[in-house]
Amino acid sequence: MLIIRLSRQGKKNEPYFRLIINEKTKDTVGDYLESLGFYDPRKKILKMNEERIKYWLSKGAQASGTVHNILVTRGLISGKKIKKGGNKKEEIKVEGQAEKKTGTGPQAAPAENTATPKEEKKEKAKVSEEKPAEKK
Repeated sequence: MLIIRLSRQGKKNEPYFRLIINEKTKDTVGDYLESLGFYDPRKKILKMNEERIKYWLSKGAQASGTVHNILVTRGLISGKKIKKGGNKKEEIKVEGQAEKKTGTGPQAAPAENTATPKEEKKEKAKVSEEKPAEKK
């Protein structure tokens, strides 16, 4: 699948971006099919070849989230902007039960087994020592 996305260029702390079209699985640093424009966030300059972007979109190319928002702002495509972080898990409320949180991280519910890996190894060693003693 083809995707229109930004490829970072420039020195450290002096970024600018190329607007390119490429296979979705390929890296943005290497080869690309076509350069469709550029964006300089420091000077707020955006130049793009609108005809070629429309051509690639008509051929089935998809736009990345950021490029989609740029195209919506410019009026090349219609639709709503895509919000960042749309894939985050949210809290689930079940009627009659306490709140449950999904996901991982510092706010996630603690695991039931709070033993450290060292403690688990010690317990396994104790169990293996006891088994031969029971067989005698």
